[in-house]
Amino acid sequence: MTSPFKLVRDPLWNTIRLDATAARIVDTAAFQRLRYIRQLGLAHLVYPGATHTRFDHALGVYHLTKTALRHLRERGGVPPEVWRGEELIPYAALLHDIGHYAFSHALEELEPEQVPTDHEEASSQFFASPMLRDALAPLGLTASEDIHEIIRGRSALPLRGLVSGSLDLDKMEYLRRDARFCGVPYGEVDVDRLLQGLVLLPAPETGLYEVGVHEKAVAALESLLFAKYQMFRNVYWHHAVRGATVLYKRIVEEALRSGLIDAEELVGPTDEELLYEIGRRAAEDDSEVSERLATRWLPALRQRRLPKRAVELTAADLRGRAVEDWAAADSPWKRAVENELASDLGLEPGEVMIDFPAKAAMFQLDVLVERRDGAVERLGQGGLPGVLDLPQVTRELYTSARVLRVFTFERRELDASVVLEKITRPVEMG
Repeated sequence: MTSPFKLVRDPLWNTIRLDATAARIVDTAAFQRLRYIRQLGLAHLVYPGATHTRFDHALGVYHLTKTALRHLRERGGVPPEVWRGEELIPYAALLHDIGHYAFSHALEELEPEQVPTDHEEASSQFFASPMLRDALAPLGLTASEDIHEIIRGRSALPLRGLVSGSLDLDKMEYLRRDARFCGVPYGEVDVDRLLQGLVLLPAPETGLYEVGVHEKAVAALESLLFAKYQMFRNVYWHHAVRGATVLYKRIVEEALRSGLIDAEELVGPTDEELLYEIGRRAAEDDSEVSERLATRWLPALRQRRLPKRAVELTAADLRGRAVEDWAAADSPWKRAVENELASDLGLEPGEVMIDFPAKAAMFQLDVLVERRDGAVERLGQGGLPGVLDLPQVTRELYTSARVLRVFTFERRELDASVVLEKITRPVEMG
């Protein structure tokens, strides 16, 4: 007799058991594509073990979601209607990354008009595929649309917070997995305590139920927040990882600007497919941009000849100065300043890259907390006195994690005062 389950061996969670619907989803072409999208983009050029993919991460999130639902069921104590849509939640967790671009999040940093949309919205193309719709059909006629709404954070289901929100299982999974495969000790999250501390609570403002946490598990929630800070500071925003990322973004940006590829073509290709296609088209084109892509930039990325730091300014170096808003995102103004610096340094246009990564939601908090006396309160950006006093701490951690860098394709030295004058402005000290 054929088992209705598929077992997957995983280095992080040991055995992951896929039910029949999950197995059908995993067997679709849309999901198999995730085997070829690296979880950490170009971080493997710095941490050789970081070759894990969106595929294994998605399986892990599915596994944690099933575990969380089991804990919540055992806890009980909520009206039956709170479980509405429960059957969709594990598959929304499994599919939450289905729309990712090549090399994960890097392309979402480009100008909005250059990228069709974020990866949650881009997933609509995959949800429209007949194979995936067939896999989801046993869940109901509107399952595909309903799951897509959960992933995009637009669902009204009480359990949606397990997939999209401050307590979603995605964060718990990727921090542990990323740390393991990078070989660093920074991503330790007390996942077991967090899962056991999850509760379904009525919001004080509306009476509607949401996923929350018991006060006794707040220390585990702190472990998640500080693990995230350490991973951004030491891995995700490591100078060489950012150097590889800005070079990759510049390659795609130039390919888009020159018409070698269209924005819509960014949805669908895997990591290697996108680089190969840009390289193939550049080799067949005789423009100056194509020549630079084919002979300089693409070979540099593949051979790990990454851009060098011409200057690096930490929070301490920036004290009393504010980095201009345009420096945190790609924009025509930023490009003009970069090309001005390139000319001053004797480099080709496009071969100076300003980098000041942003993650405004790094410490995003909007969580219901069940106090020890049974009261329910909302823990937001203002913290919760006596439980988690985060505002000042998180602002300082976020500021210290961000570093302003100017990368150059060939090694150059750049005076910090020039960068401060062109990219920052003085601010009043409080």
